[in-house]
Amino acid sequence: MANRRARQKAYRLGHSSEWLVAAALVLKGFRIVARRYRTKLGEIDLIARRGDLVVIVEVKARKTLAEAMEAIAHQSERRIEGAADLWLARQPDYARLSMRFDMVAVLPWRWPVHVENVFYGRN
Repeated sequence: MANRRARQKAYRLGHSSEWLVAAALVLKGFRIVARRYRTKLGEIDLIARRGDLVVIVEVKARKTLAEAMEAIAHQSERRIEGAADLWLARQPDYARLSMRFDMVAVLPWRWPVHVENVFYGRN
């Protein structure tokens, strides 16, 4: 029962963190084109777009920025890249789009910290 409550709490924290990050990105001029985009390869927390730039965003709610940065494992990068490739392939204007992989850390009592190019795709 305690394990179930912990999972529910983590789910709610993740969901509310994604909404906060989406709002922060909109204030930066991005348009949110997908939330929790699921593919057979994995899930992308947020996909945002500003002009021809597509930003694949991994949201991490942690106590410190260092913990958030460490939470993105090499295996996660491959999963996110694969899901991003599938999303990009379905876009009619994919040839002119540039993609970037960012992480936004949601830390206690702070505005979300946006880290650009947290890792680089295969391109």
